[in-house]
Amino acid sequence: MQVAVVTFDGFNELDSFIASALINRCRKDGLEAFITTPTPRVTSMNGIEVTGQRPMEFVTEADVVLIGSGVRTRDVVADDRLISRLSLDPERQLIGSQCSGALVLARLGLLSGMPACTDRTSRPFVEACDVTVLDAPFHAEGNIATAGGCLASQYLATWVITRVLGEKAARDVLDYVAPVGENQETVERALRAVHAREAALH
Repeated sequence: MQVAVVTFDGFNELDSFIASALINRCRKDGLEAFITTPTPRVTSMNGIEVTGQRPMEFVTEADVVLIGSGVRTRDVVADDRLISRLSLDPERQLIGSQCSGALVLARLGLLSGMPACTDRTSRPFVEACDVTVLDAPFHAEGNIATAGGCLASQYLATWVITRVLGEKAARDVLDYVAPVGENQETVERALRAVHAREAALH
């Protein structure tokens, strides 16, 4: 199972790297994430230059697509040519967004009739797309998920790992990366955030 972590110029390092790093702890179980970029190299909001591991066209074959955020997301959604390269299929793929990445999902018509999570700065722009924004870090309906707040990227990764490999795999990853002495509360908080938003729908 392959995960495309879509990373645009001006990206937020926490969003792309936390999600990909957590997911890549499951490589031995057949789940692997790749930083996926529209150009061979992209530069983060803090000036860190990164070479993409996969081109944007990889999103069509990936099993999971996570749309990262950044300071130029509004430019991304205004670029018809760039958006046209994001050919996603919610029937076949798990699709998630982080913070301003919700704007991309809205632009693609993937948030029709469902609320979303995003960061405080992006909230008014997401609401302008006629999407209800929740005061929550994570929300999922079916194969679509959104996360709000940089550190909520751990919840997005938890959702992916749980959906693909099961809760035990997610627990193992979270337990390993948790701050020392805070293992159980870190694991339970992440799983509670993911399950609570899904359970509310049933």
